[in-house]
Amino acid sequence: MHNGPRAKPVIAPYKGPAGGYGSLRSVTEILAREGVLVRDSTLLTHQNKPDGFMCPSCAWAKPAQPLPAEFCENGAKATAWETTSRRADQSFLAEHTLTELESWRDYDLEEAGRLTEPMRWNPETDKYEPVSWEAAFAEIGRELQALAGNPDETIFYASGRASLETSYLWQLLARVYGTNNLPDCSNMCHESTSVALPESIGVSVGTVSLQDFEQCDLMLHVAHNPGTSTPRILHQLQDAVKRGARIIAFNPLRERGLERFTNPQSPVEMATLAETEIAETIHRVKPGGDIAWLTGVCKALIEADDAAAAAGQAHATDRDAIAAATSDDAGFSIKVAAANQQNRRVLDHDFIAEHTHGFEAFADHCRAADWAALELVSGLTRAAMEDVAGIYARADRVMGLYGMGLTQHVAGVENVQMFVNLLLLRGNIGKAGAGVCAIRGHSNVQGQRTVGITEKPELAPLDRLEELYGFTAPREEGLTTVKACGAMIDGSVKAFLALGGNFLRAVPDPVVVEAGWRKLRLTVAIATKLNRSHVVHGEVAFLLPCLGRTEIDEQASGPQAVSIEDSLAHFHGSRGKVKPASEALLSEAAITAGIALATLPANPRIPWTDWVGDYATIRDAIEATWPATFKDFNAKLFQPGGIVRPVAARERKWATRSGKANFLLPTQLFAGDVASFGAEGVLQLTTLRSNDQFNTTVYGYYDRFRGVRGTRMVVFMNPDDIASRGLSDGEYVDMRTAIGDGVDRIVEQLQIVAYDIPPGCCGAYFPEINPIVPLAHHDRKAHTPAYKAIPVTLSRSASQVREVPA
Repeated sequence: MHNGPRAKPVIAPYKGPAGGYGSLRSVTEILAREGVLVRDSTLLTHQNKPDGFMCPSCAWAKPAQPLPAEFCENGAKATAWETTSRRADQSFLAEHTLTELESWRDYDLEEAGRLTEPMRWNPETDKYEPVSWEAAFAEIGRELQALAGNPDETIFYASGRASLETSYLWQLLARVYGTNNLPDCSNMCHESTSVALPESIGVSVGTVSLQDFEQCDLMLHVAHNPGTSTPRILHQLQDAVKRGARIIAFNPLRERGLERFTNPQSPVEMATLAETEIAETIHRVKPGGDIAWLTGVCKALIEADDAAAAAGQAHATDRDAIAAATSDDAGFSIKVAAANQQNRRVLDHDFIAEHTHGFEAFADHCRAADWAALELVSGLTRAAMEDVAGIYARADRVMGLYGMGLTQHVAGVENVQMFVNLLLLRGNIGKAGAGVCAIRGHSNVQGQRTVGITEKPELAPLDRLEELYGFTAPREEGLTTVKACGAMIDGSVKAFLALGGNFLRAVPDPVVVEAGWRKLRLTVAIATKLNRSHVVHGEVAFLLPCLGRTEIDEQASGPQAVSIEDSLAHFHGSRGKVKPASEALLSEAAITAGIALATLPANPRIPWTDWVGDYATIRDAIEATWPATFKDFNAKLFQPGGIVRPVAARERKWATRSGKANFLLPTQLFAGDVASFGAEGVLQLTTLRSNDQFNTTVYGYYDRFRGVRGTRMVVFMNPDDIASRGLSDGEYVDMRTAIGDGVDRIVEQLQIVAYDIPPGCCGAYFPEINPIVPLAHHDRKAHTPAYKAIPVTLSRSASQVREVPA
C-alpha cells in the first residue's frame, strides 16, 4: 500500500469506525514498511507495560492492569518509526547537501531512517560529516563559553519526549550556565492550561484519575479528537458508555473517534463488526466559540437556579439551624446529607459557599450575556445550550475533558477557565467520578515541567537547586517559544540547543523564523531522525544522535530505566527492549552531561559522570529537589499504574491567592482575533492533525477518517462557503492571513475538500499551514500560539494543475 504523496490524490469518505480493521491494517502496513515485523514481532507487547517501555507518542495514562495489547494505532506507528530498519548514516549524508535536503518533505527526511553517529556541518561541502563525540562536545563547549558573558543569548529548548531524568539534567545545565531560557513544546500546546488552572484551582495539571472514568455519570468532551490524538482513551470512553455514562462532545468537526469505535482487541466486536457510539451528541462549535457556548450553558444553569431560589428551593445548607433542631449526631448527619442533595437541584450552593470565590460576579456576568451573541459566536442554538445545561444539572458526577482545540486560541487561558467555571457550579472538582482532564500531547511534556523545564523562575525550586549544587541560579524570566522566535528574528540570541523536536516546523511564521535561525552562531540538535530543523542551521551546526526510548540503554552500572509523567499526573518507569540503531549512539542524558562537562566550570557537587553511570542517582537527586512529589521514587518506579503525583485540588485544597477555587470572568466572547470576527469574506481557520501523524511527524499521507489519501495540502470547507465564493469542490485555492499587520502570508494550491464543518470556518493540516499563522497571534498570558480561529481569505489559484505531489 502506497502511503506517500500522490500526483493524483484520492478524496473519498471513509465509512468505518475508529479502531476496527482500518486500524489493524494501518498498524500492519507501517510495521512491515519499517521492518519491525521481521526483527521483533513481540516488541509491541512490551509497550506501556510495567517493566516495559512507555509509549514514545502520546501521554495518555497507563493502567495498573494493562490490556494484552496496551498500545493504539498511533502508538504502534511511533514505535515503528523509532525502531525502523532504515538508516540516515554517513553514506546517506555524504550523498546530499543540506541545500538539497531543504527541498525535501518532512516525511521524506524522517523516512531516511535513524541517525547513527555525531555529525558537524562542513560549510565547504554543505554536508553533515562525522565527528567524534569528544570533538563535538569540546567545540560546543568552546562556542557556549564564548557566549557565556551573556548567557541569555543561548536557548535550551526541550521537546516533550525526553525523560524526567534527562529533563532534570537539561534544566540544571541551562541554569548553571546562567539562563532560564528553557522554552519547550508545552509553550505551543497546553501552556494555556499551565497558566489557567493555577489561577482557577491552584494546580497546573488536571485532577482526574483512571478510576474517575469508572464512576462518572457524564463526560463533556471538548475540542479534542480522540481517534487521532489519543486513541487509547477510546477504551475508557467505550467502557463508560457501556455502563451507562453519557458523553457530549463539542468540536468543529464530527471526528470519527467521537462518533463510533470498534475495539480491535475484542474478538467479538471484530467478528461481528459491532460499533459503540461514543458521543450521543456532537455540538459543532465554531473555532473561537467555546467561551460563548460555555457562557450559554452557565447562563442557563444560573437562570434555572434563580428560578429555584425564587421558589425557596436553592440555597446553601443552614447547618446551624439543623444542629439546633437535632439532638444526636446521626440525625444531624442524615439531615445535612438530605439538605445538601435538596440544595443541589441546579447549582451546588454548599460547594460554592465553602470552596469558591467570585461566584456572584460570575453569575451576574452570565445573567447579562445576550443569547443572540452567544448563538452567533458559538454556532450553537440557545435550545442546544439549554439542553446541555439540563443534562449537566441532572448528572451527579461530571468530568470535563479537553484538548488543544481549547488551549490554542488568542483567549486560550480564558477558554480553560470558563470550562472550570462550569465544573465549579456543581462542585465537579475534587470528588470521585468528577474533575477536569487536560489531555496532554507528547509523552512527557507534562513531566518536563514537573522537573524544572520552564522559563518562569517562580515555577522552579531555585533556592533548593542552589542549596544542592552550590551555584547562583538566574532569577530573570527566560524566553517562551514565541519570545524565542522573536529573539531569533531580531538577532538577540546567538545559540539554540534542541533536546529533540522539530522546532522550525512547529512554530508560527516559519518563513521569518527560519531567516533568523540561519543567522544563529550555533545550532545543536539532539535527535533520532533527520528533520527540517537540522537541514536549516546556524553558522556552526551539530547533529547529535541519541538512543530512543524503545532501545536498551547500557551504562556503567548496567541497563538503565527512565521515567515519564502521564496526562493524569502519574509517574511511570520505562525500560528499552531493542538493540540500539547504532553502537555509536549515546543516551540523551549522556549527551546532556557531555555538553555540561565541556561547557561549565568544574563543580564537584554536580556529579555529571556518576549520574550518567546510574540513572537511579538522578532520580535520587530529583527526589531530593522535590521530596513531597517524588517520595520513594526509585522504590516505586515500576509500580503498576504508576506513582501518583500529589494534586491538591483532588482533595479540594486550593493553593490559590484566595485560598479557594476561583470563578474567573472572561474578557471577550470570541476567543480569536476579535477585529476579524464577522468580517466580509473572512473564514476562521482551525489547524488539524491527520490520523497518520503525531505533532510534526508525518507517518503517511492517508487521513483515513477524513477520507484524504495522497496529499496534505487541502482545505476543508463548508459546501455553502464554497458555493458563495464561486468555487468548486476539488479546485485549488490560495490562502492568505486576514490580519492587518502589513505582512502578506500565503499558502498556495490547497485543494478544496467539501466537508461537514460549520459555515464561516475552514480547516487545514498542521504544520503545512503554519506559514499562515502570525507569531503575534497568541494567547496574551500564556503566549501559546493560536493555531485555532485564524482569520483567512481564499482565492482561486492561478494554476489548477499541481506539478509536484504535495
